[in-house]
Amino acid sequence: MTSTETSLTAQPPAGGDRRRWFALAIVMTAAFMDLVDVTIVNIAIPSIRRDEGASWSQIQWITAGYALAFAAGLITGGRLGDIHGRKRVFLVGIGGFTVASALCGLAANPEMLVAARVLQGAMAALMVPQVLSIVHATFPAHERGKVFGLFGAIVGLGAVSGPLLGALLTEWNLFGLGWRPIFLINLPVGLAGLALGSRFITESRAPRALRLDLVGVALVTLGLLMLLYPLTRGHELGWPLWGYGSMAGAFVVLVVLVAYERRKGARDGSPLIELSLFRVKSFAAGIAVQTVFGLGLGVFFLVWTLYMQDGLGWSPLRAGLTGIPFSLAVSTAAGLSVQKLVPRFGRGVLQAGALTMAVGVLLYIWESERYGLGITPWQMALPLVVMGVGMGLIVAPLTDAVLSQVPREHAGSASGLINTVQQMGNAIGLGLVSVVFFGRIDDQLPPVRLGSEFADAFQYALGWVAAVMAAIFLLMFALPKRPAQHVEGAEAAEGAETVPPAHEPSTRTPSAQTPSAQTSAARGPSAQGPAAQGKEREFVA
Repeated sequence: MTSTETSLTAQPPAGGDRRRWFALAIVMTAAFMDLVDVTIVNIAIPSIRRDEGASWSQIQWITAGYALAFAAGLITGGRLGDIHGRKRVFLVGIGGFTVASALCGLAANPEMLVAARVLQGAMAALMVPQVLSIVHATFPAHERGKVFGLFGAIVGLGAVSGPLLGALLTEWNLFGLGWRPIFLINLPVGLAGLALGSRFITESRAPRALRLDLVGVALVTLGLLMLLYPLTRGHELGWPLWGYGSMAGAFVVLVVLVAYERRKGARDGSPLIELSLFRVKSFAAGIAVQTVFGLGLGVFFLVWTLYMQDGLGWSPLRAGLTGIPFSLAVSTAAGLSVQKLVPRFGRGVLQAGALTMAVGVLLYIWESERYGLGITPWQMALPLVVMGVGMGLIVAPLTDAVLSQVPREHAGSASGLINTVQQMGNAIGLGLVSVVFFGRIDDQLPPVRLGSEFADAFQYALGWVAAVMAAIFLLMFALPKRPAQHVEGAEAAEGAETVPPAHEPSTRTPSAQTPSAQTSAARGPSAQGPAAQGKEREFVA
């Protein structure tokens, strides 16, 4: 996320300094807290809707608002760390995230919860980009392979434990608080991170950091709001004419953004978006893949949760346990894809992942139709494992494939943009739920037909997800074909200071986000394969 083409002012501490391991534990805990917070919320969404009387559009904004704020603030958060110090911005982020979590847990109505979630996403955008930057500033090059291996394990653990922890906290109804402990659990973790981080984390910054492009951030946020708000509220409001005008206006804002970024780049060399990157074929195609992939995950994870709990009438715990095979399959396939498959088969692994995930989605549609409302968790296991394997083959190597032909001096800006567009895609996917899911459900539905209508809407939404996977398969033809790898030398690492992205769709999948997936959505489980191996993988055409 950061301007990694500049050098760090702080040198990695000597190998015998044990304080760096305390610093690592603190920033990894923050990354884990962020990922779990995304996955933990999705499983509690039906309980929040019932307890607070939230409308369907408010339910969408509880998840989409976080993703939107996170996406809009990622690059800005990284730049702030470069300018004002990564430790300082990290501490502000984790402190703000803790306060926002408290506001979520104490929300008196759905509107307050949505606002607190937006604040939470904005604070995560300050906190998350600093994690791997702090690692680079704290650890010498020869130790980073071990560190990134730990990071990949933390991501996988968060993906598996998030839904289960959310289900348990919701089911236990601690102190009669219902779903609220899913947010309040962040308070002791955040306060401990704030206290220990101020003591053990070493400050670092980039001496020639780029200036903030606040106009660019404002244009991106405005364009997304003009697109997402009518998408989310359209079904509820009867698709008014102003909604279509707003969505059309979003594309006008995009044109203005491109023109402004081009002028800013020529004027002071510090645009929010480095437009020259889009002249790199693999990067342009990869950005399209990341955006569409995030969109598909945003749709799937929300409608999947609603289908299991509101449609089938399952408890949060039963729904959470049902998702474990999926998370395990993603984590296993992600590690295998980077270590064994991609070095041998290259781009074909990612395309096989897209097709495998599409097959899993179609299998899920078939099983949902065949077994109807009597479907059981073990009957869902097969399509979920197939989908998880497909997703794992994509999320781990995708970022490296997208960055393969990007000039090294633009690696930091490109990494930030990759994560940003994935989160934007996730937010758009969550907005589209009102069209592809709620649009199939009658507003005056009698309770006796609730289950069958939700099952039908679920199957329809999954059809869209399968189409997204087919589109991703075709877009991947523009990615480089074959991988090559070399051992990262200490001097090269210190000279380039290329910081891997903090989330890979989704890192954070939205619900598993994965994300974010998120990355991701959002964000999803994502193995940091190249880093975990202590190597830097590059793809060449």
